[in-house]
Amino acid sequence: MQQVGLQCQSCGMPLLSSEVFGTDATGNVVQDYCKYCYEKGEFTQPSFTMDEMIGFCIPFLVEEGMEEKQARELLTNSLPSLKRWSSVEGQPIVPTYSLIQLEEIKLVGIAERTTNKAEMTEQAKIGGLWGRFYGEGIQQSIPNLAHAGPQSIYGCYCDYENGAAGEYTILLGCQVKEINSLPSGMVGRVLPASQYAVFTTKMGPVSTVVIEAWQAIWRWSATSELKRTFTGDFELYDERSSDPENVQVDIYIAVN
Repeated sequence: MQQVGLQCQSCGMPLLSSEVFGTDATGNVVQDYCKYCYEKGEFTQPSFTMDEMIGFCIPFLVEEGMEEKQARELLTNSLPSLKRWSSVEGQPIVPTYSLIQLEEIKLVGIAERTTNKAEMTEQAKIGGLWGRFYGEGIQQSIPNLAHAGPQSIYGCYCDYENGAAGEYTILLGCQVKEINSLPSGMVGRVLPASQYAVFTTKMGPVSTVVIEAWQAIWRWSATSELKRTFTGDFELYDERSSDPENVQVDIYIAVN
């Protein structure tokens, strides 16, 4: 699933540098909104409904190379979770999570390098990687599996170049005992022992509930006392994910 760092909590645009941050009433930058949506402490389109914002944003995604239908679906799924549209009586929804300490995790699977910006264009790679994972039977070809029986699938984000703003590796695979003698095209990664904040999605279609959970995590990480370490984060797809239209996924965020 697509992963994004700071983004505008009104239109969803990635906030990759302070140059695109909005400003408060005193002219200081704010990290919740872009300058096109929020300026001098006020929304630039204060009367916009969420549907109007979706219609406003679609042409920009189309210009980046996305099909109009895909752009509308992306925005319809993601905007309801943004701060401007998901607040209750003016207070943003805060996701619940638990803290857990895990030993190092060895993973083997297939991987791609990508960026958050690329994942919003026709150069997106994550969807195609999932297609390969299932279409080529990658799970059945992974050697040295950590345990017998049904395997959980890891959607792991690692090798971050610049936190959530730069390139990162997305690896789809399973946990193994050892990383050696890998089949052609497969790669291995070792996630160090770490403390994780674990978020659980609601039940529903995978493309909807995972995106909504990430949206909540991005908002949470911008203000939480816990700081992301970017040593490796992952989505865990277990027996609750057998039906893609009715899944529940745990998302592990490395923190300290």
